[in-house]
Amino acid sequence: MQGNEQLRPVHAFAQGLVEAGVCHVCISPGSRSTPLTIVLSRHPQLHTWLLLDERSAGFFALGLAKQTRTGVALVCTSGTAAGNYLPAVMEAAAARVPLIVLTADRPPELYDTGANQTGDQLKLYGSYAKWFTQMPVPENTPQLFAQAKDTASRAVMKAMAPPAGPVQVNWPFREPLLPPLAEQPKESNFSTTDELFSVTQPTRAFWGKVVLSDEEIHRLAAMLQKSRAGVLVCGPQDSPGLASAVTELAAVWGVPLLADPLSQLRGGGSPIEAQLQTTYDLWLRNATLRESLRPDLILRLGRVPTSKFLGLWLAEVTASQVVVDDGQAWHDPFFRVTGRVFADPEDTCHRLAQCLSQASATVSVGDGPQARGEWLQSWTEIQKISAHSMSAGVKAASGIFEGRIFTELFNVLPSRSTLFVGNSMPVRDLDAFWPNRVSGPTRILANRGLSGIDGVVSSALGACGGRTDPLVLVIGDVSFYHDLGGLMAATRHHLHCLIVLVHNDGGGIFYGLPQATQPDTFGFFRTSHGLDFQSAVEMYGGQYQHPKNWQEFRGAVQQGLAQDTWTVVQVDTDAQASTDIRQSIAAQVAVALGVTRS
Repeated sequence: MQGNEQLRPVHAFAQGLVEAGVCHVCISPGSRSTPLTIVLSRHPQLHTWLLLDERSAGFFALGLAKQTRTGVALVCTSGTAAGNYLPAVMEAAAARVPLIVLTADRPPELYDTGANQTGDQLKLYGSYAKWFTQMPVPENTPQLFAQAKDTASRAVMKAMAPPAGPVQVNWPFREPLLPPLAEQPKESNFSTTDELFSVTQPTRAFWGKVVLSDEEIHRLAAMLQKSRAGVLVCGPQDSPGLASAVTELAAVWGVPLLADPLSQLRGGGSPIEAQLQTTYDLWLRNATLRESLRPDLILRLGRVPTSKFLGLWLAEVTASQVVVDDGQAWHDPFFRVTGRVFADPEDTCHRLAQCLSQASATVSVGDGPQARGEWLQSWTEIQKISAHSMSAGVKAASGIFEGRIFTELFNVLPSRSTLFVGNSMPVRDLDAFWPNRVSGPTRILANRGLSGIDGVVSSALGACGGRTDPLVLVIGDVSFYHDLGGLMAATRHHLHCLIVLVHNDGGGIFYGLPQATQPDTFGFFRTSHGLDFQSAVEMYGGQYQHPKNWQEFRGAVQQGLAQDTWTVVQVDTDAQASTDIRQSIAAQVAVALGVTRS
């Protein structure tokens, strides 16, 4: 069948995406998106992923973009299909993940006519999209061919430019919807050679980092140098170079570094292991310990830390707090920040380290360096004692304690692997019980932009699709239930993934929250469901393991990692018992540190 010649600009758009660096396109089926689906799926330089459910597709693309650190395109048909992308778009906006959302639409003459599957898709995602553009109904003209290619490049560049995020391109199409086979227009369609050249010349983008002037760097370095009790806090972040830059600064400044599990600083072999703090979530639960540590300067990087208790400490201390961020984000829910650095964090840390190194080689300012040595030593002792006490408490815990899942994984995961962690309790247990790994880099990811429990399975599988090394997802049962449909991608695309399903029959996190004191309404939070997931896993083609003890758990994990398929390892736990154990371990840590009251 002869294709619609008016749809030739779609070919130009596809080429523009490729030239701007897009390699992956996630496509959900639908009729109105036919031109985009056919053209993009036929492009030899694009890897296309077919995902039946738009909600799962959005989160799959999110995980894929996180893992590859590139812009990933999404394609869907008109109507409610586009609305199903909203949760993933919201998360991408908060987490700074580049998505290029291509929503197909009916032509403008069908708006407000009662036409089927037609709704207002203009700026559908509101402020969550960095940029929106409405494409013209395609026509086979030189101008629209050039406009389509240029818009594709612009969309990718907008999505990738710091701070990264999602963009929406809304494409209205008139029938017939089958595009022509040819990928390039005929020269006879253009009046001059210049017009043809203008649409075939690749578009290139160049952008630089926002950096502080030398004067500003020296002013900031002087603040750090004068500090007697400084602290570095690195929250969730995924820049490949920032972790090493923060480590360099911590070493030269000589202060404790509180490393969020999503900071990529607990991933392996840190040269400043003595300065790295990984157990703070346990001992900062104690008010006496929080009060005893009074810094005079806190330098924060990355997003707001995962730990509730670290956040509580940051809200309580009266020290100066300086936040470094290149996207002008206001990472301050504690309302304690006294200084903001809107510049590239990696460059800032590296240049601050250089300044401090030069200063220490010439002259010390006051007694800051000596005092910092004593300050750091106190933190080092706290880390050493609390880590030992925590490890002993985990091993002594009876039954299947949820926090032990991470200490067990710590010992069996390959050094080059990705750990994807669900929200609610898993990421909090990760924070409390995952120490610094010394055997090699392990990348740790999570959807902590808006911290939803939806779409986590799909995001992890998307991250799995972007690599060949092992990926392990740890997820709670309610979150798993939310995204059961996402499992189809694992079988359809032959993904090698291990899913550790923490099954406590509901929202176990609420046992540690005030809602647990209200028995008449607690069921609305606990949400016990009584589901057995084995049949669902097998329906989607996965392997299922159900270990009853830690020895069986280790065997199931190792077997799952060795198989060339995907496996769910279900671990049944008691939410109330795990809550009690967390509290008991925190109390044991406090006692080990010489504190007897909370």
